Amino acid sequence: MKILFMCVANSARSQLAEGLAKHIFGDSAEIQSAGSQPSKVNPLAIESLKEIGLDISSHYSKSTKNLTPDFLDGLDYVITLCAEEVCPVVISKAKKLHWPLPDPAGHEEMPREERLALFRNTRNAIKEKLLAFKIEVQA
Repeated sequence: MKILFMCVANSARSQLAEGLAKHIFGDSAEIQSAGSQPSKVNPLAIESLKEIGLDISSHYSKSTKNLTPDFLDGLDYVITLCAEEVCPVVISKAKKLHWPLPDPAGHEEMPREERLALFRNTRNAIKEKLLAFKIEVQA
C-alpha cells in the first residue's frame, strides 16, 4: 500500500503524519509526504515526535516533484491535512481522504511551550486518525 500525506508547506501536519504512519504501518506500507509550497520541517514537529520515540530529524520538505514516478503512479491513498488553507491537489487514481486539522505552525506570538502544545495536540489527533485508518484498511 502506498500513502501520500499532503499539506501546503510540508513542514508540520504532513510531516507528523508521515512519521507516525511509518511507525504504525511499518513495512506494510510505503509512506511519503509532500506540499504544494514546501518550506522546511518545523523543529517543533521533530520535537513532538521525538517525545514519543520517533525521529524525523532527517526528513525534509518536498513537493510531489521530488517523489518518484513509481510511487506516484502506484498511490492507493492521498490524505490531505489542511483546514484553513487551500489543500494541494495531486492527479492520481488513488482514493482521496481529507483530514482537516488546524496548522500548528506559526503562532510566533505565543510562548514556545504553548506552540509545542499545539504540535502535541496535532500529533495526537493524527495518531488517532491513523490508528482508526489502519483498522479500516486492514478489515
